[in-house]
Amino acid sequence: MGRRPIVVGQPSPTGGRRVRANGEILGLAHGTRDVEEFLRRAGLDDVDVQTSELIEWPGGGPRVWEPTG
Repeated sequence: MGRRPIVVGQPSPTGGRRVRANGEILGLAHGTRDVEEFLRRAGLDDVDVQTSELIEWPGGGPRVWEPTG
């Protein structure tokens, strides 16, 4: 499978994860509710952030919000 259109980046050292849809930065999320809101604003409110295969979660899934290591 190729790159997914929604990417919730790795947790940053200062907190949060950058959310992109089709290469456009939507914002810095601090939880799944933030991701849902960013996607809603982008017209993608039908995407389930917990289970959608459209979302790539490098650095951990929707439960990981703190940097590891």
